[in-house]
Parts: sequence; C-alpha cells; structure tokens
Amino acid sequence: MYAPERQQEILRLAQESGRVDVPSLAEEFQVTAETVRRDLKALDRAGLLRRVHGGAIPAGRLGFEPDLAERDAVAADEKDRIARAALAELPVEGNVIVDAGTTTVRLAAALPVETALTVVTHALPVAARLADHPGVALHLVGGRVRPRTRAAVDAWALGAYAEVNADVVFLATNGFSPGSGLTTPDLAEAAVKRALIKAARRVVLLADSGKFEQEHFARFGDLADVDLLITDTGLSPDDARSIESRGTEVVRA
Repeated sequence: MYAPERQQEILRLAQESGRVDVPSLAEEFQVTAETVRRDLKALDRAGLLRRVHGGAIPAGRLGFEPDLAERDAVAADEKDRIARAALAELPVEGNVIVDAGTTTVRLAAALPVETALTVVTHALPVAARLADHPGVALHLVGGRVRPRTRAAVDAWALGAYAEVNADVVFLATNGFSPGSGLTTPDLAEAAVKRALIKAARRVVLLADSGKFEQEHFARFGDLADVDLLITDTGLSPDDARSIESRGTEVVRA
C-alpha cells in the first residue's frame, strides 16, 4: 500500500472512531510506528487530523482537550528545555504571574532556591510546586477549578487579576500561529489568559513547537500581544523569522 492510500484509510478510521492510535495503526498496516507517525504528521499538516499524545483525532474536534497527565507526557524534553530557558526571563526582584500549563509547572519546579519573587498563579499544580519555596511569596488566585487543567477560572479569578500589575507573565497556550493567534479549547480558560496578558508589563509565551499552527475553539490573543516566545528547535528558522517579523522575539531552546 502506498503512503497516500494508507493515509486515506487512517483518515477514514479516525473519522469513524473519533481517534486513532499509533500501535493499532502500525499493526493494522504492518508498518513501523515511525511510518505511522510520519503519516499522522502529514495528515496534521494538511489540516485533516490533529495529532495528540499517542495518536490523532479528526481536525474538526476543536473542543477536544486531553487531560493534564496526557499533556504532560507530550514533548517532555522540549518542555524541560523551554522551562530552563525561561529562567533567564525572571526579574531579579518583583512579581510574576505563572499561567496554568504543563510547561509552566516545569518552570515553577526549576526556580532556583535563591529566587526571591512574588508569584501569582491560579494553577493548583504551579502553587503546589511553589508552596514550600523559601524565597517565593505565593498568592493563589481562586475561582471554579477546572478538572482538566486544575486551574481556577470565572469571576473570582478575573476579578483578582484585574487588581494585579505584574512585571512578567509566563503564559501557556494550546495553539499558536500568525493567522489564528493564541487559542485554547475552553472559553473560561481563554478569558483568564486574556486577563493575564492585560495584568503584566511583559508577556513571555512558553509553547513547544508541536503547538505551532494548532487552532482551538477559544481565541484569547494575537502573537503581537507576546513580547517573547520561548519554544524548541522543532520550530523552523523560517517560521521563527515569520513570527519575529510581526514583532515577537523568538528563542528556540
């Protein structure tokens, strides 16, 4: 079977079942897992499927949101490098906002013991990492907690961030692109992220390259709202230059 024929069959299976996984496809077509991943990547780039951890879903499911553990396992090495690079963006003193996300949790875990900052977050995993840090004055923003992200949302969170003036926000996203901007599956999460952007003088986006050109249901900003994007080397130099031409600095960690 030629690759286009196999990819057409993968697309049919995904549309029928709502999801396909790499091991099952490799067994179905008697090819290697790497061959299947190349097929999924091609279908993803064509906008026909959306790659998720271990497989893919039909592209039309813009509201699909994997749980926290599943997202944490995706691009783990890249997220670690991004988090380490983000340490250079911490102010010497002052206050920062840390958004909910698997990469921002890694940033919180990587804070050196000598760090002395005020940190504001609405993310329970971030707060758990920082609660015992000796140099961090931690402020936990409340609200309705979404089980998918362990993040507080809605009126309480929005009201709290309206009262904050931060030096830097370390922002997370599910998707980013020059055309679609910054997107996430949930409208309530998007509203909080919009509030974070307004609450900080400098916006640093932490996003692995797998999120580039991904589009989700709720839009919360443009790349022009971002001062610095820290991503990984999976983002091509040409794509990085395209983003920088719109005014956002790019670091490929």
